[in-house]
This record gives sequence, structure tokens and C-alpha cells, in this order.
Amino acid sequence: MATDTVPIAGSVDPRFASLRDAFRANFAEEEEIGATLCVRVGGQTVADLWGGWRDEARTRPWQRDTLVNVYSVGKGVSTVLALVLAERGLLDLDALVVDTWPEFGTHGKEVLRVCDLLSHRAGLPAPRESLGRGAFRSWSRLTETLAAQVPWWAPGEHHGYHVNTWGFLIGEVICRLTGLRFGEALARNVTGPLQADFHVGLPEALHARCAEVVAKNASSLNRQSAAEAFPPTGDPVQDEMIQKTYFNPPELSGTGVVNTAAWRSAEVPSTNGHGNARSVCAVYGALLAGLVSDALLTRASAIASDGVDRVLGRHSRFGLGFQLAMPERPMGRSSRAFGHFGYGGTLGFADPDAGIAFAYVMNRPGVRWQTPRVGRLVDALYDALSPGVS
Repeated sequence: MATDTVPIAGSVDPRFASLRDAFRANFAEEEEIGATLCVRVGGQTVADLWGGWRDEARTRPWQRDTLVNVYSVGKGVSTVLALVLAERGLLDLDALVVDTWPEFGTHGKEVLRVCDLLSHRAGLPAPRESLGRGAFRSWSRLTETLAAQVPWWAPGEHHGYHVNTWGFLIGEVICRLTGLRFGEALARNVTGPLQADFHVGLPEALHARCAEVVAKNASSLNRQSAAEAFPPTGDPVQDEMIQKTYFNPPELSGTGVVNTAAWRSAEVPSTNGHGNARSVCAVYGALLAGLVSDALLTRASAIASDGVDRVLGRHSRFGLGFQLAMPERPMGRSSRAFGHFGYGGTLGFADPDAGIAFAYVMNRPGVRWQTPRVGRLVDALYDALSPGVS
């Protein structure tokens, strides 16, 4: 589609004009439908762009205040809530989980610390008990099930990406400490003070601002497509764990419900945060500007889990909640960058070396986290910062 027919709005600092070019190119060359990009450098916003359409039919232009499901990019935002509470002395990262959540201390889980939950070491990437449709809406059903069950591996001894359960685990600790629902705790302590338009448990009054997620599994998923996404490994226990990580309850990854009012209103911190690039960038920008102490941020962005991931079956690296840069999965061009990718190529990250806060979200996910669209944008940013340096 010709880029002159794509509605694109916003502003770009003249030094970073190539970011607008890259943003436009994604529509022309990569079948972008709707997207938003925001970048801060040294505390100043150098790009704030939005464009395309909120729907697959391309009838409703993306607006400045359009919201979209950002999938796992929300883990980074939720991590900041944990850090803010730790900064204030309410959350002890080294405390045992059972100190706050006594019912959690079953089947060897009594040894787990809060930092283990944050770094994907709990051994609880999926409920073992098969939960029925709609259970994703019940916070207590998910947290009580996870507290009572036998872990999939020895707690604390290995790590594995807790794709959907991560938010319920650290979230329950936060809810018990604050006496608030998770979305309310996030709004009171992080997004509200920062005026960041980001929500876990989207108020019904804001649903009309949402973009439609356009993805193969947005409307349905069957046994065949699930098997194609996660081919059998030959280990029945591993296969059960992986299937349940993504599809127990059946809609836990947003499958079949991501564009519904029920999903938008639910609180699934790992997966269903709704926001835009501006709001995600604001959160990472605040971290770089001193939202929490340097010592705490250094700890959160240091390696806590590294190596072969028990869920993904490949190398992964985490700090306390944040994904960390790896050669095979860079975030910009700094080895100290931290943040979080989301399904299909959404990304929010901070580069403390270059003073960059970056966020890109869209409504047509690519394959898992990989998409040339985000790579094009990141490259344009760093090339503008250091012309002629790759």
C-alpha cells in the first residue's frame, strides 16, 4: 500500500527524521496495519508517532490516544510497580513469598523468595489442574491453584519463562501487601503519577479507544494449530507443561478473546496490559530519570536467570522481571539494556548507556517476538545517534 494513503501523525525531532521514514516504511514494506512509536533520549521525547488503522478492514484510523493489548511488554511495566514498592520499603525482594502469602508454602515452594518469582524461577509456568473456559477472569482461582500445586521443577533451581502466570504470582504478593487489586496498585503507584495511559484491567469506558488485534490466533485456536505452534518434544510431561503454559485456561494467552470486553476488563498482568508506545516509554523514561535508586535499578537489571530455559527450550536471560539483552536477542546496541518484548514484536526497553527509552506497539503481531518492523525502528534510532557507526 502506498505510504501516502496511510494516516500517520505525531512529531519527530529533526535529528531523528529517519525514525519517521522507518515508521512509514513498515506500512509500505511489512504490511503494518496500525502502530505507535515513542522514543526519549536524555529525558527528551525525540519521536512520538502513531499511524495506520485500528481495524483489519482499515476503516478506523489510529488516534493519538488509541490503546492496544501489548502482551508481554506489560511484564516490564508491572516490574516497575514491584521496584517502586521495593524502593518505598513495602516489598522486600529477598523475603520469602510465604511471609506474605502463607498458602503458597506447599510442595517445596516455601523456599522461594520474591526475587525468584520475578526471575522466573518458581517452577510454576502453568496450572497443572485443567481450568475451564473463562477462568482467566478469576484472579483467586488462578492464584489459589498455583499456590496449592506441585511445581514443574524444583523451586528456585532452574528458570523457565512464566509466560502467563508470572503476573499472578508476583501480583498476588503485591495485592496482599497493598490491599489493592493489581490494576489499582499499578495505577496508584506508577502509571497514575506518571500520567501514563496504561492499564491492567481496562475500565469499560476506555474500551472504545482500543485497536483490534489482528492475528491468526486472535479469534480461535484448535488442536492442530496449537500442535503446529508447539511441536511435541517426545517428553509427555514437558509437552503437557508447554501446552498448559499457553492454553490453561484455554484463553490465558488471549486466544479467542483478545478483542473482547471480557479480556480487556480482566487483570492478567503478564499478558493483557493495554497501552500505547507513549505510556510504555514514559515508564522506562522515568526509570532512567531516577524513579528508583541506582542501586535498585542495577540489581533489577543484573542477570538473575541465564541459560537454557525450561519452558522455551532455548537460551533466555532475565533480571528481576526484565528481559535482558543477549547477542541473539539484542535490545538496541547496549549489553546493559533491559526491558521486555511482547508477542509478535512489540517492545519496550531502556538503554542506560545511551539514555534511551524506547517503545513500539502495534496491532498485527509477527511471528512470536520476531519482526523486521521493530528491528528497522531500532536501527534507525541508533544510526541517527551515531551516524556512520554500526
